[in-house]
Amino acid sequence: MPETNGQERTERATNKKRTDSRRKGQVAQSKEIPSALILITSLGIFFYAGSWIFWSLSEFFTGFYQNLDTLRLNNIADTSALFFELFKKVLMILLPLLFPILLAGLVANIAQVGFEIHTEAMGFKFGKLNPIAGMKKFVSLKSLVEVVKSIAKILLIGGVAGLVINGEMQQFPALIHQEVGQILLFISRVAFKIFFYVALVLIILAALDYIYTRWQFEEDLKMTKQEVKDERKQTEGDPKVKARIRSIQMEMAQRRMMEAVPEADVVITNPTHLAIAIKFDAQSMIAPTILAKGAGFVAEQIKEIAVENRIPLVEDKPLAQALYKMVEVGDFIPVELYRAVAEILAYVYRLKGGYTMA
Repeated sequence: MPETNGQERTERATNKKRTDSRRKGQVAQSKEIPSALILITSLGIFFYAGSWIFWSLSEFFTGFYQNLDTLRLNNIADTSALFFELFKKVLMILLPLLFPILLAGLVANIAQVGFEIHTEAMGFKFGKLNPIAGMKKFVSLKSLVEVVKSIAKILLIGGVAGLVINGEMQQFPALIHQEVGQILLFISRVAFKIFFYVALVLIILAALDYIYTRWQFEEDLKMTKQEVKDERKQTEGDPKVKARIRSIQMEMAQRRMMEAVPEADVVITNPTHLAIAIKFDAQSMIAPTILAKGAGFVAEQIKEIAVENRIPLVEDKPLAQALYKMVEVGDFIPVELYRAVAEILAYVYRLKGGYTMA
């Protein structure tokens, strides 16, 4: 666990922290859920196909021992071929049992964390061979909790098995007079009952372990306030740098805006607080356009440039306020303000002796 410089981990993990942890193979995964599901799957297979598996194995080994005298193992190749054939036949009999168990284990794990392959989690790290780091894991609180969980699991399973066997003790004396097949059937029935109740216990343990694992995982992922700030700087950039960039961008935009003021036809004022520079070209524009606008110091700059370039200043407080609030630099004036602006432009054009708006 990284150093926290004395700070408490009180903040929920960010999406980036969760993604990085998942890439490293650190996920909230309960080991009890696969165990419970595998045991339940095995019980189902033995319940429906146990007899077939038992008799198939019995017939196979009976036939094998009955034909031992016919075997001819003259060399290593014959011996290898025999054992390969035996292995293949046993595997074909046990395959209906092994495949569902394998599938149950995969489903139990994928259902918890999803299916992803991360090479970083699979890679070899020399740090894992460090004996000191290994000893720290053995003496950690998490290891102690795992030991307690394992002991509790053994005691519960042992207690359940003991209770089931104790309930069947009265039938043990009668087994002396039973045949081998009947004894095996009794053992199978008791074993199935033990596994059934153990499976019920494991389901409860798996649910509790999953809840604990999720809680522990969230606690381990928690971050300090400083870690959250550092990560935000890495992902979004330093706030000071971003503020400086925004300031530079605003300065550049304002400079371009001021450079466009000399092209305006008129500047509408508040009269002292606001200034909006407007231009209209009947050949290239569908409506008058706002070249520049500003309040306070910016408004004074716009008016100074207008005076220097002999651009008329027209005082219209309501119109200036409406234009400043409703229209951005570079946009056309809205339809509801078109008439008021047109009257001012017509007035300006008459003063200049120019054309009028169409």
